[in-house]
Amino acid sequence: MQKISPFLWFDGKAEEAMNFYMSVFKDAKIGNVSRYGDAGPGPKGAVMSATFQLHGQDFIALNGGPQFSFTPAISFFVNCENQEEVDELWARFSEGGEPQGCGWIKDKFGLSWQIIPTALGRMLQDKDPQKAQRVMQAMMKMVKIDVALLTQAYEQQ
Repeated sequence: MQKISPFLWFDGKAEEAMNFYMSVFKDAKIGNVSRYGDAGPGPKGAVMSATFQLHGQDFIALNGGPQFSFTPAISFFVNCENQEEVDELWARFSEGGEPQGCGWIKDKFGLSWQIIPTALGRMLQDKDPQKAQRVMQAMMKMVKIDVALLTQAYEQQ
């Protein structure tokens, strides 16, 4: 296990969330799953905690109850190679989720993700500040990031 791993608190949906994330990311695997027994405090057989991996990153999920919920103050940044990957992930996270803006989307469990193409970072770091500024202005108008529109803003004369 990694020295530092995200620990995700769910209200009875840890197993459902883990299975959803496993279906979204191709390079994913389940680690350990601990279930409640007769002593509770959750229903016997329900997941108490589970570990899983997405693209080599360890995660821990806990069915902790309704005391806490996710906020956009913490999000997971997904570096996408191209528009096709952005579109695919956006479609999956949109299933019961809530698009936010600038590539951010809240999934059906309330967890925030940033679905960002690598091209955006390259354009924003360009040595020409006018190019980078045009890209930033274009991105600020987007909900889902569109590489073609970013490229158009970047190449504008």
